Amino acid sequence: MTALSLSLALFLLANLLAALLLVVRGPTSADRLLAALLFGTTGTTVLLLLARGHGPLVDVALVFALLAAITGAAFAQRAWRRKSGANEHEHH
Repeated sequence: MTALSLSLALFLLANLLAALLLVVRGPTSADRLLAALLFGTTGTTVLLLLARGHGPLVDVALVFALLAAITGAAFAQRAWRRKSGANEHEHH
């Protein structure tokens, strides 16, 4: 691993610590979701930086990326249902 890769990985891990604070203190669930998506994309990037020469880490990074995408889609579906459910209750 080069010094540049290591320094980038450490910088991204520092960003993850900042996102962890947002998850804990986030004022809305959307803020918490964005922090969770940041975990997925940044975790994927860190693993890909560390994977130079270690093949199985690439597979783990792909799983993180897929989980982040599924999390975003599930949150959007939940928010959509909640919004449409509130509209139905207003009409009755």
